[in-house]
Amino acid sequence: MTEPGFDTAAPPWLHLFSAFLAMEPTDSLASLAKVCGGGSVTERVQRFIWSYCISKAVGKGYVPYLKNFLKKLIVEVESNHGEVLDEIYERYTEIITSFKDDQRNVRVCKSVTFLFPKDCFDLPSCPESRKLMVPLQCSLNMLEGDTGCSIWPSSFYLSEFILSYPEIFSNKSCLEVGSGVGLVGICLAHVKASKVTLTDGDLSTLANMRSNLELNNLNVDGSLSEGFIEDQNAVQCIHLPWESASENDVHVFTPEIILGADIMYDPSCFPDLVRLLAIFLNPNSESSMPGSICVDKVNDPNQGKNGSSWEGPVAYIATVIRNVNTFNYFLALAEQANLSITDLTETRKPFNLLPYMQSYDRSSIRLITVSCKT
Repeated sequence: MTEPGFDTAAPPWLHLFSAFLAMEPTDSLASLAKVCGGGSVTERVQRFIWSYCISKAVGKGYVPYLKNFLKKLIVEVESNHGEVLDEIYERYTEIITSFKDDQRNVRVCKSVTFLFPKDCFDLPSCPESRKLMVPLQCSLNMLEGDTGCSIWPSSFYLSEFILSYPEIFSNKSCLEVGSGVGLVGICLAHVKASKVTLTDGDLSTLANMRSNLELNNLNVDGSLSEGFIEDQNAVQCIHLPWESASENDVHVFTPEIILGADIMYDPSCFPDLVRLLAIFLNPNSESSMPGSICVDKVNDPNQGKNGSSWEGPVAYIATVIRNVNTFNYFLALAEQANLSITDLTETRKPFNLLPYMQSYDRSSIRLITVSCKT
């Protein structure tokens, strides 16, 4: 992706291109475009947008987004008494005259690109290209019953955390609850977790997740076969409804690390979630009901590197605390289940690998660990 006058492998051009592929809000794109043009959307910036961004807009799902972006772009240029490229005007006219805008149950393919800064180049998770592009089929209707197929902000944060601290997850058996579109699992596979198991209670979400794993060249299995795990590109997708999962069902899994992103938004699900976490974190227990006693774990001699200490399974949960009372309810249930909560938000900050995402507010997200009290 090179053209005279454009250093497309470096910001701000790379940020603008990545933001477009991630379908960032049009205001964010316009802001990045003005950065490229030194304060305004110049003809040169428009040429870049036409050559690299608009030419990438393929598929039905992109058209309404492209229409909104082009409209915003035209307004920005004309409000500064600039001239809009003929190609951009013609494409916008074509869209508004021929495309019927219907946003119901729309699935689009976004590409989330993790950009590694210079101080990350030595990380095992950093590709030679200095960027990791993850295409994801997802929904635009987070608030209309399609939450499992939407990308939640804490999944960005947890993915950045995995890529920033690959030594925590490499060669570990990892399981995610409420896996959604599969972004966290794809990052776990990238850092070479020994086993990646993704679970969700919604069958349509699981089907979409499997498509995303295949889109990222990962093999998918819906069974618990042991032989499949020998494949380093293998990821298990398992149907695991929290409310009906029995202790025997959960004990089939033996993860060393449990993960969850934005799974604490519905307090009615907390008793089942805490029960599930208690079983995972104390696989030797007779009972997983709140108030059960955790069995002491034997220290793993392979742990303790990079300042970490680990006794038995541990859960990493990234969450936006939308309501303090709701979060306190989770803490109270965890205490009853003899689980220990530690806030890592300030001590284990991930690198900013998504610098172009102006819509992604890291400051609202907390990272906690959950473990069994000894």
